[in-house]
Amino acid sequence: MKIATNIIDGIKAYFSAFELLNKLKLWKYFVVPVLISVVTAVLIFVLAYFLSDTIGNHITNLWSFEWGKEVVSTISNFIGGAIIVVFGVVIYRHVVMAFSAPFMSPVSEAIEKYYLGDVHTDAKFSITLARAIKINARNLVKEILFIIPLFFLSLIPVIGIVFTGLIFLIQAYYAGFGNMDYTLERHYNYKDSITFVKQHKGVAIGNGIVFILILMIPIIGVLLVLPLSVVSATKETVKRVHQEK
Repeated sequence: MKIATNIIDGIKAYFSAFELLNKLKLWKYFVVPVLISVVTAVLIFVLAYFLSDTIGNHITNLWSFEWGKEVVSTISNFIGGAIIVVFGVVIYRHVVMAFSAPFMSPVSEAIEKYYLGDVHTDAKFSITLARAIKINARNLVKEILFIIPLFFLSLIPVIGIVFTGLIFLIQAYYAGFGNMDYTLERHYNYKDSITFVKQHKGVAIGNGIVFILILMIPIIGVLLVLPLSVVSATKETVKRVHQEK
């Protein structure tokens, strides 16, 4: 299947990411985005720490019986923590991708120029930022609407694992979407970019799968996830954009 092949391509692109980062001297562009990533991660962690018990208590209060109160409280605290983690990661990702866009565009441009020669762009800091906020706000809303019902279905014993897997794939798709758009902004308008990613959803999912796995690595993940994922997504996106043109 084409989508399976594209997923593999999206994953394989990571194998050459370090080489491109070093060869094109791109690390300097990630200083500010990494700072944005770290600050956002810390804020969400602090928020999760204080809110998980609060959400758990609200869920516990829905149980009006005395019997089983302790069990319900334990389960509620777990659910409260899970809610914060799942939706915290979603919000973190879109915030970081949106506000890192003006710094990621030169990275994408340098890679495209390396493979294809001169690249013409009129993108300005404010225009790039505005587009990234629009794309990521749209993706954030759609992703949360998909995840909410799947999250509660994932709590069902045994079969819940299937819905957990779907949540992972949806998160991967929108993570890859954001990484691909740093290249697409030079070639397509807002609507056409959305269409392009839908046509190449396998690449987005493949890129996003590794993105999320890297993000799960404590400390190092927050530092490396943007450089590796953006370079990888750009390499595959550039190839497909010019194949279509």
